Amino acid sequence: MKAVIPAAGLGSRFLPLTKEQPKEMLPVVDRPAIHWVVEEAIASGVTDILIVTGREKRAIEDYFDASPKWDAVIREDSAGRAYKDLEALTSKAHFHFVRQKEPRGLGDAILQAEKHVGAEPFLVILGDTINVADPPVAKQLWDAYRRLGHPVIAVEEVRTEKVSDYGIIDPGKVIDDRTMEVADLVEKPSPEQAPSRLGISGTYILTPKIFPAIRETKPGKNGEIQLTDALRHLRRDEPIYAYRFMGRRYDIGTKIDWFRAHVELTLRHPELKGAARAFLKELLDNA
Repeated sequence: MKAVIPAAGLGSRFLPLTKEQPKEMLPVVDRPAIHWVVEEAIASGVTDILIVTGREKRAIEDYFDASPKWDAVIREDSAGRAYKDLEALTSKAHFHFVRQKEPRGLGDAILQAEKHVGAEPFLVILGDTINVADPPVAKQLWDAYRRLGHPVIAVEEVRTEKVSDYGIIDPGKVIDDRTMEVADLVEKPSPEQAPSRLGISGTYILTPKIFPAIRETKPGKNGEIQLTDALRHLRRDEPIYAYRFMGRRYDIGTKIDWFRAHVELTLRHPELKGAARAFLKELLDNA
């Protein structure tokens, strides 16, 4: 199976931290954010990964590449084990990179994957989305796609004041307690105009029909081609389903979710969770 990971965004909300560093390389506990994304894809059965990067994103390619410098000096300690864990992860999939020449939106970023994807359905996980779930959210969507045979997008209920930060679906026919047809989609509506509070959550199973739909989509605000608008075009040719996934999703492009992801994943880390729990308890007891 193939996955496309868009990682071309600028990360302006994290300036000056992202001035010289891709936001996808921001550390979350002991590894960069995009490492968690790749882990989820591989754990869901993906063996071929295309990462769509942009200008000044070379660090992402270097991270997933071999490094003779480190191979020569690595030791059998905890740092050495972590490095070997990365090597083991990258050995499980073929990695490819393509550059989005201009920041023209998520739809355009996915369009860069057209030749690579070919005729297969494929997974999309945003490069700044960390899902914490068992089974992985991507696997939940693959399982839904196998049942339904049409595109599936992950959704979650969002707070009213956050609706305008998301693509929002208008839910249609209910298939089961987690799955529904998508009657329509709206990109970042006001709370008053939103058809629901079910927000698109950064993980998708798409088919190659999305590519002509993207080309038919007119640029919107700031000249960007939105994937949500392209999905509206796609609905003319095939059904789209929404799946309310099990688990939690963190948008690492926002500071508060970056912090939340640090906390949860530190509390799950085998070497850190004990000390982290004790520290948080002490901190809260003295607050």
